[in-house]
Amino acid sequence: MEIFITLCLLFVFSIISYFYKRFFQKRNQCCYMLAYECYKATDDRKLDTEACVRVVLRNKNLGLDQYRFLLQTMVNSGLGEETYGPRNVLAGREEIPTLEDAHSEMDEIMFDTLDKLFAKSGVSPSEIDILVIDVSLFSPAPSLTARIINRYKMRDNIKAFSLSGMGCSASMVAVDLVQHLFKTYKNAFAIVVSTETIGPHWYCGKEKSMMLSNCLFRSGGCSVLFTNKRSLKHQALMKLSHSVRTNISSNDEAYGCCIQVEDEQGYEGFLLTRSLTKAAAKAFTMNLKVLVPKILPIRELLRFAIVSLCKSKNKSSTPESARAGLNLKTGIEHFCIHPGGKAVIDGLGKSLGLSEYDLEPARMALHRFGNTSAGGLWYVLGYMEAKKRLKKGDRILMISLGAGFMCNNCVWEVMKDLEDANVWEDSSDRYPISRKHLVNPYTEKYSWINDECLNFVRMD
Repeated sequence: MEIFITLCLLFVFSIISYFYKRFFQKRNQCCYMLAYECYKATDDRKLDTEACVRVVLRNKNLGLDQYRFLLQTMVNSGLGEETYGPRNVLAGREEIPTLEDAHSEMDEIMFDTLDKLFAKSGVSPSEIDILVIDVSLFSPAPSLTARIINRYKMRDNIKAFSLSGMGCSASMVAVDLVQHLFKTYKNAFAIVVSTETIGPHWYCGKEKSMMLSNCLFRSGGCSVLFTNKRSLKHQALMKLSHSVRTNISSNDEAYGCCIQVEDEQGYEGFLLTRSLTKAAAKAFTMNLKVLVPKILPIRELLRFAIVSLCKSKNKSSTPESARAGLNLKTGIEHFCIHPGGKAVIDGLGKSLGLSEYDLEPARMALHRFGNTSAGGLWYVLGYMEAKKRLKKGDRILMISLGAGFMCNNCVWEVMKDLEDANVWEDSSDRYPISRKHLVNPYTEKYSWINDECLNFVRMD
């Protein structure tokens, strides 16, 4: 009898212990964002219309057909007159970049944002437990994480990770990595640095599908501080609620739609094919299938299920009605879309049924800073904060797409009302700009390139 009672007590104790561990494990799996700092270059690095034209005219591989393509692309790009370019390109050395050019470009972004991040947060570099940096096109030895550790004399037991080759969605990969590391390392601080090297990878050839990157990508980046210390919850800007990553690289078409290659002349660049939109749609749909049940209320999921069932039985339904889907706004207040380009923003806005108000932060970030690759999402978030949109309890859906092809999305919960002007301090009062005024001077100054009479003129 005593043995039976002992076994029963052990069984009850094991059950209590199991649920106790699960409770505290879940309780400690939080990921708080304490601060973030976006990079803004100096005015001498602005790529306005005249600076862009000088860069284009230096490329002796281009002809009239390429000039017309570039004009059309820039007019429709959504970029304004104040984006920033790399120093070696502005100095006319895009065809002969050096290792020092790449390091210099990274140092400016990394150290400027980290200096400000440490000053703003009050956290010392020696307190950082985890360091993650994502730069797709530059992976030197020693690593960029080692460069940061050396600069700030961080601890010798810091966990450092360098991510490369993941494109514009790399920042969300880094955040997801930090979230998983927080399950193992308790009461820790983590920093994510998201940026890209533009200068050493400026395309100098004449292939149209590879010239697009020159028109869209600009210099920028961001450093973000995270913690899982519940004692700092009151200081947090946001809390990570959900993170879902989708990678469809097993699909050959998706794998090759956004890829670094050399053209026939040997010029290295980034090839963007027509399959990109198809791959993006597929990856985004697969990601939402996992994420949506976690973020939308049951009533919305039931409504969608019933409506979908009725439409499947109604053979006379129109294409427009068939596209009517989930209302993400029942579970999300703000949409932080990667400013990858006007077509990307328009496409996501249309597929999600978003308003111009919802798309405004992405459009304005693209206009002011361009596509800054992995760092782009944080400029969009900064715009929302500068415009005092973010209130306590609001939920933000971050949407990122990148080479692979990948779609990495996450949802944040705002922990307090936010209103820091951050990197938008000197320009937020000039935004938003209405869509009809989101134009650049290219058409006005260089529309003569489309004159038919030039078809009979050599452009040597």
